[in-house]
Amino acid sequence: MHDFRWPALITLGVVLLLFIVAWVVGRARDKYKVQAPATTGHPDFERAFRVQMNTVENAVAFLPVLWLFAAFVNGFWAAALGAVWLLGRVWYAVAYLKDPATRGGGFLVSTLAFAALALGSAWGVIRALL
Repeated sequence: MHDFRWPALITLGVVLLLFIVAWVVGRARDKYKVQAPATTGHPDFERAFRVQMNTVENAVAFLPVLWLFAAFVNGFWAAALGAVWLLGRVWYAVAYLKDPATRGGGFLVSTLAFAALALGSAWGVIRALL
C-alpha cells in the first residue's frame, strides 16, 4: 500500500496557491477597475491575470504527474519534488508580480521539478507495464 499523505498535502498546497492567485486577480480587478469578463486593462492587473493563468496552466499538467509518480514510484519523493515545484511557482508568482523580467528563477525551479516528476512517472508506469 502506498502512503499518499505527503502528495495529498502538496495537492492542498497547490489548491491554496490557486486560491491565492485568484484572490490577487480579484483585488487587482477592484483596484484598477477592470470589470469582468475583461482580461485587459491596467498593466498591473494584466500581470496578476497572467500569473493566475500561468499557475492554472502549470497546475493542470503538474497534478497528474505528481500523483502518477506517487503511485508508481514513491509518495515521499513525489511530495519532495512537488514541494520544490510549489516553491518555484510561488517564487515565480511573486517575482512576476513585482517585475516580469525576474520570473525566470522560479520558472526554472518549477520546470525542473516538473520534468523530474514527468520522467519519473513515465519510468514508473513503463516499469509497471513490463
